[in-house]
Amino acid sequence: MKKTDITYIYKDLEKYRDKDVVLGGWVRSVRDMKNFGFIDLNDGSTFKGAQIVINNNLDNYTNVAKLNAGSSIIVTGKVIITPNAKQPFEIQASEIKILCATDETYPLQKKGHSPEFLREQAYLRPRTNLFNAIFRVRSEASFALHQYFNNLGFVYVHAPILTSSDCEGAGELFKVSTQDIYSGKKLNPEDELLGKAVYLSPSCQLEGEAFALALNKIYTFGPSFRAENSNTIKHLNEFWHIEPEMAFYELQDDMDVMEGMIKYVINYLFEKCENELKFFDSFVEKGLLKKLHNVTDNEFARVTYTDAIKELEKNNQNFEFKASWGCDLQTEHEKYLSEKVYGKPVFVYNYPKDIKAFYMRLNDDGKTVKATDLLVPGIGELCGASEREERYDVLLNRIKELNLDEENYWWYLNLRKFGSVKHSGFGMGFDRFIMYVTGMTNIRDVLPFPRTPKNCNF
Repeated sequence: MKKTDITYIYKDLEKYRDKDVVLGGWVRSVRDMKNFGFIDLNDGSTFKGAQIVINNNLDNYTNVAKLNAGSSIIVTGKVIITPNAKQPFEIQASEIKILCATDETYPLQKKGHSPEFLREQAYLRPRTNLFNAIFRVRSEASFALHQYFNNLGFVYVHAPILTSSDCEGAGELFKVSTQDIYSGKKLNPEDELLGKAVYLSPSCQLEGEAFALALNKIYTFGPSFRAENSNTIKHLNEFWHIEPEMAFYELQDDMDVMEGMIKYVINYLFEKCENELKFFDSFVEKGLLKKLHNVTDNEFARVTYTDAIKELEKNNQNFEFKASWGCDLQTEHEKYLSEKVYGKPVFVYNYPKDIKAFYMRLNDDGKTVKATDLLVPGIGELCGASEREERYDVLLNRIKELNLDEENYWWYLNLRKFGSVKHSGFGMGFDRFIMYVTGMTNIRDVLPFPRTPKNCNF
């Protein structure tokens, strides 16, 4: 008999009523009542598991009743519908085959381990309820992002992971080399396999702009790399990054796409991950569902940087870092604006040019650029966006002002000579978004194997 995924039984109880099925999965717990007992079995196909009823009619009942959490088994049994019970069905087992029984060395013998402990067991933590739910939400949110952009006519572009330039112009990059760094010989960039110094890409934006100026609307979605020695709860050395670019879009259009994206994905999760979100609401962040509904049910606020600073200055006595015009907003400022002043996500736009990247379009005042950050309660900055500078002379001047190597951006400058148009784009750290929709407070807990300073054990 072919194995059945538990999720299919939940989706169509009547189809499986009183039917024999074969299930395969991992034991979460066993309750032995001497002559009968219960196994909580999860097969990974759904957040909820199946209750397996066992009795001493099983040939190997004694061994089954002694199974530890984490053991893998094959269960043959009948589906019994239980409409008045906590679970809508149970499996009356007629046969259980033990595939691999864990012993006392299994690290997850007990429930209730802290996220900190589970980071040391990253290869096993998907078996817990918390991380089962997180990674299921992560999967559905990824699909929803692709669906959102596909519905709007965007083209999905696979940008390179290897790059010879730093998009932001000021980041620390991971260098990629084919040379023997232990030989003691001087490393000449021209002797590298690709003929120059090469790095892991911190952003696909520049390549994305090239494709947007041919295909109109595009997005990239993949890993990005930053080599900063940062140990905050919001930073990673390897993270997942979605970066759309849109020809003929101005900054306000850019904000519309971001707002639509956030609302679309959250609404999709309401539909597809109801049980997971209820779990987070109960055990991770009380009020999570209310927070998410507040996002989907209301328009995001929009405020200029100058007006945002005025609001922050009213509360300067309570900030560790005082706000003033020209400063870069700190997390405490971002949270105050989104949580206290507006009580919902807020776009802050028209930032001072001196605290933003070279590629952002200069406003007519000569002091600010058409850039925006999307700030959300609980996280702070979630998205960064801007109109891109489409004027050749202005872009060249900005590159020179910041002492960037003009040679590294020759093709990017040429885009401003060969059919340039106004265009905009944004980037969202996907892992931060997963933090927001799950209520998790540490970014290390929302992706399978986090890469942070001194952490590459798995």
